[in-house]
Amino acid sequence: MKGLPDLEAWALFAKVAETGSFARAAAACNLSQATVSKAVSRLEARMKTVLLHRTSRRLSLTESGRSALERATRILEEGEAVEAEVTEQSQALRGRVRVSAPMSFGIARLAPLLPAFMEAHPEVQLDVRFNDAQVDLVAEGFDLALRIARLADSSLLARRLCGVRVMLVGAPAYFDRRGRPRHPRDLQGHEALHYAYARGGATWHFRHPRLGQFSQFMPARLHVNNADALMPALRAGLGLALQPEFLVWQDLQSGRLETVMAPWEIEPLGLHVVTPPGRNRPARVQALIEYLAESFAQEPWARDAAGPA
Repeated sequence: MKGLPDLEAWALFAKVAETGSFARAAAACNLSQATVSKAVSRLEARMKTVLLHRTSRRLSLTESGRSALERATRILEEGEAVEAEVTEQSQALRGRVRVSAPMSFGIARLAPLLPAFMEAHPEVQLDVRFNDAQVDLVAEGFDLALRIARLADSSLLARRLCGVRVMLVGAPAYFDRRGRPRHPRDLQGHEALHYAYARGGATWHFRHPRLGQFSQFMPARLHVNNADALMPALRAGLGLALQPEFLVWQDLQSGRLETVMAPWEIEPLGLHVVTPPGRNRPARVQALIEYLAESFAQEPWARDAAGPA
């Protein structure tokens, strides 16, 4: 015997034996009577034996049918049980949600939001992984990822939660010592601190409402793969950097850092929640997405959800 067992046919055989009729089994399974009859015939041909005696008035099990019925019934029951369990989990707020998030943003802004969600949904387990590199959601089994970027087209589904402004910042003492640039060309000779995953790399791109775009190459004095790691050097006055507003807004309010070169701007980013292809998400995943969307919209650094990706 080659290939996988014909589990559907065994389940239909069990349903025929349970109801005593091809017609009643077909109605119970929302199938045509011919489909059910063909499935049982297919089994008999595969087994090279007769499972059911068919007469114009009734059906009866053969000896082979009786010996197979218990296990066939178990196949039917197990199939019904697994479908019921999966359906119930997809509709109930229960089960695990795997989340990927950038390191700095995840620790500073996502992690503080998780306790309230956990208290509201005690049967949901959160598995959160922090990584500044973009993970493969499908290959690594993530339900969703938070990404701060201008997203490239892909098969993934993305929802923009809010805008994130990128700012040129440094310590007041640094600018007092090195001067406050007014134009991107004034950045020549300044000490740059770089985030490794920045889209432009060592070239910083700016735009002006009247003067258009200007790019400036900035050799790095410090190069890190986590934007949070730039903060001590920034606060110490050792250079300037392009940083997302969620990382620096408190330092800007306190005066530890300041932003320069207005009205030149860096193209803003978007905070997105990204999910694998397929519109049918389990309720627990959708609940977390809605909770995060509402929560991030209230953050003091968040820009409105409309606008470019």
